[in-house]
Amino acid sequence: MHASRSTPSLLRRTNPRVIFAVFFLGFVGYYTGRLSTSGSRPPPPPTSRNVRGVGAGVVPEPQVVEAEPLTVTVRPPQVTVQGPQVTVQAPQATVTVTTEVFIPKADIPEEPVVLNGPPTQAFQDNLRPDVQYITVWPGSGFTNDVMSFMNLIYLSILTQRVPIMPFFTPTHVAKLSSVPVPPIDFGVVFDVPRLAKGLGKPVIEWWQVKDRNSTTIDPLGCWNVWQAVGKSNKGPHFTTAPKRLNVDVSWTIAPNWIKLFKDSPEEPHMRFTSLMALSFPEMRRKNLKTPSKSPILKTELPPDDHLVCFDDMYWTANVEPHEFQHDYSTSWRFVGKHLHWNPRIEGLARQYIRQTFGLSTDATIPSYITIHVRHGDFGGWCRRPLDECFAPLSAIARRVDEVKAELKQTKGITAQHVIITSDEKNSTWWDTVAPYGWYRVDHSTTVATYGAWYPLLIDAAIQSGGMGLVGTDLSTVSMIAGHRVKAWQDGAVRMVKWGKPGADDH
Repeated sequence: MHASRSTPSLLRRTNPRVIFAVFFLGFVGYYTGRLSTSGSRPPPPPTSRNVRGVGAGVVPEPQVVEAEPLTVTVRPPQVTVQGPQVTVQAPQATVTVTTEVFIPKADIPEEPVVLNGPPTQAFQDNLRPDVQYITVWPGSGFTNDVMSFMNLIYLSILTQRVPIMPFFTPTHVAKLSSVPVPPIDFGVVFDVPRLAKGLGKPVIEWWQVKDRNSTTIDPLGCWNVWQAVGKSNKGPHFTTAPKRLNVDVSWTIAPNWIKLFKDSPEEPHMRFTSLMALSFPEMRRKNLKTPSKSPILKTELPPDDHLVCFDDMYWTANVEPHEFQHDYSTSWRFVGKHLHWNPRIEGLARQYIRQTFGLSTDATIPSYITIHVRHGDFGGWCRRPLDECFAPLSAIARRVDEVKAELKQTKGITAQHVIITSDEKNSTWWDTVAPYGWYRVDHSTTVATYGAWYPLLIDAAIQSGGMGLVGTDLSTVSMIAGHRVKAWQDGAVRMVKWGKPGADDH
């Protein structure tokens, strides 16, 4: 009783500063203990520096410090002070602090340094002596060059070299344009950082190695495989890329044992392992012969062993010709499935799909099927009238119905929207397409708005984004689109045969 009666007087006699100090120190001690349970903070990382590497010349090292406000509400326990005895309950407190999270330097993988620095006037000045490189020249048309570039990257895996990706040259696109068409960079078309991440290895482009505006003439020795695989081939495979880069090439004809079938003089396929062997010093040394004189400097250089280069890789295989047609294709399985479109190309494809379907700009795109009908140069293979050679629309429609049925059965998807893409220019043929109710992408302003490359690129991205594809047998465009639909969408694919009446009957 005495103690309880004396409590108010004790509080009155106690110095207010003492009471405040007790409350404050108790609260701080409790809160500090709560924070300490999360473990000690590792020391901050060293100052970041520039790292040159995968797909990007010079890039800053990732930041390893993240800071954000942290609001904590603390209800401290009762604080008891003896001396006179006072028992009080500290008020609830809300404190906002800033936390710093330090990620140990060792936990962040560095991109390998594969170039000396920014683009140089002479490409050799940017190549590191401790890194080996490999490249190929374009000149076979867009899709065939895509396949050649996939083969290049696969060969870079086999040889443990860094691939230097060339640009695409307008060999076919230029024929459809009334004005000159410039090349387009590999990285403008495809997502190079995503590719490098998927591969787990660096991928760089020529513009990162040599300054685009350089007038320096660089001599380089390359392997001529085109002349080695076909007796009727009188020189290296056609390409304008070295000239555009001011690279002056001396060509050395590769040995004919690189052929996939040695007893077939005009069958042009070559083995990956043969090109791999030529990329190493021992086999290179055994197969050196007198190179051709370069066109500008008139030098005679053997194939370079620091930057190995080939005139063409489209015809490269392991077991049989045209391996991209098959599910075991090594270049597709190890490279192609990682070769996604540049995000801008994907965005344009979605924009054109919405416009084609009459949707708003932010509407969800429904599941769709794409048809790719290739006519064009295939007409040259026909030995009968074209209307008897090319597949009729009824055969294509039958394949569309098969894809719809498969999607419904296996995925429960009802794909009512069908987009047809084709290189056919005959308006009468397009009139016969209309009754089927298939959508056609309007490219009437695409070239003027984006450039001559973009009708092709947008159509290809649209084809790969569908849940189903009906393509043209033997077309590389359809073939690669089919791989993409299967790998990226887990979709359904059919190819329509052609060449004679009833070719696709089944």
